Amino acid sequence: MQLIDGKKTSQAVKLEIAEEVKQMISAGMKQPHLAAVLVGNDGGSETYVAAKIKSCEEVGFASSLIRFGNDVTEEELLSAVKKLNEDADVDGFIVQLPLPKHISEEKVTEAIDPKKDVDGFHPQNLGRMITGADAFVSATPQGIMELLKRYNIETKGKHAVIIGRSNIVGRPMSILLSLKGHPGDATVTVCHSRTANLKEICLQADILVAALGIPEFLKADMVKEGAVVIDVGTTRVPSTETKSGWRLKGDVDFLNVSPKCSFITPVPGGVGPMTIVSLLLNTLKAARQK
Repeated sequence: MQLIDGKKTSQAVKLEIAEEVKQMISAGMKQPHLAAVLVGNDGGSETYVAAKIKSCEEVGFASSLIRFGNDVTEEELLSAVKKLNEDADVDGFIVQLPLPKHISEEKVTEAIDPKKDVDGFHPQNLGRMITGADAFVSATPQGIMELLKRYNIETKGKHAVIIGRSNIVGRPMSILLSLKGHPGDATVTVCHSRTANLKEICLQADILVAALGIPEFLKADMVKEGAVVIDVGTTRVPSTETKSGWRLKGDVDFLNVSPKCSFITPVPGGVGPMTIVSLLLNTLKAARQK
């Protein structure tokens, strides 16, 4: 069993980005700029946005944070999106989800300029990704693809099973793995909460991606010997062993599943760090395209 170290890989990618930013600036180009819009004070969102801003500093990006309270109106938020669309200095920006219930996430996402949609959530980017055209790919699937590539994990002709069908992870992951190229050329099955014979399908998988948000859902008796297991889950569960009183758990029963795997991602330290790096790669790409 080999551990897929997302933390180590993300550091390597950050060094590559930082080097390219230095070259861009020395060539007289402007510093790449990532902006984030944060609504309310959700603990997970606060932590995630803070990590993004810190990562921007590490690679030499400019960053800015626009904050709103939970009582912000949809019109005010759409106005802020419009300003960021029109701001020539901002190469890419994200509106951190989830948003309060009185605001339409769909409307806000669709208001973002696709050329600045570094989260890869805009329907135009999703559509271009499906056809294999150049697009901003959503951060988590792109991070997983980068890990598969850097660990030289063979995907051609393999059977990949995705557990989860979200528009952010499951669906784009299934498309990316089935597209021509490396990583790619896999035969993909998408499973979900209504799938019959889930265990039997998982046991056929050469590559298993668990992205359903249920801690330790994937058990050892669902995984065949030598499978590659990618754990996308990050659920906070109570813990007496940490100062915070909680710890992150993945969707995979790591202790019992890992001995059966050829490769597996841990939680934390697997897919998570690559998600932020993917956002940086998309921002760098947006800056290059200018």
